[in-house]
Amino acid sequence: MRIVIPLRLKQRRRKELWSFTDNRISVKFEYEYHTASGQWYRAHGNEQWEFAENGLMKTREASINGLPIQEAERKYRF
Repeated sequence: MRIVIPLRLKQRRRKELWSFTDNRISVKFEYEYHTASGQWYRAHGNEQWEFAENGLMKTREASINGLPIQEAERKYRF
């Protein structure tokens, strides 16, 4: 199965540190964007990152939920 993700235009993103340990970090996030057709979306979720000894990202996991919204419902207008 092939999944096609539409181009995200004018994306606005907010991330908040949730927790961290020696080589792991977790954040909560919310972002808004629109597609080329003008449909706005808001997505939110959690991301976890684990870093290797050399400082590069070793593992990234994310849980993301997205919904279509009206332009008037946007929260982030910066």
